[in-house]
Amino acid sequence: MRPNQFSAETARKIAEKLNMPIEHIVHTPPQVIMEKISELEKKEEEEMMEKNNK
Repeated sequence: MRPNQFSAETARKIAEKLNMPIEHIVHTPPQVIMEKISELEKKEEEEMMEKNNK
């Protein structure tokens, strides 16, 4: 399998957001990365809703 074709800047931003090494980002299938980002955003949204309800 070929490595992802992310730019260095995009790979760095994704790695920071997912708290993963860049090497893992480059070799993880794109659909898995999108799933992890989606899960993280859902979690962040739930935390924001919880914080706003207090």
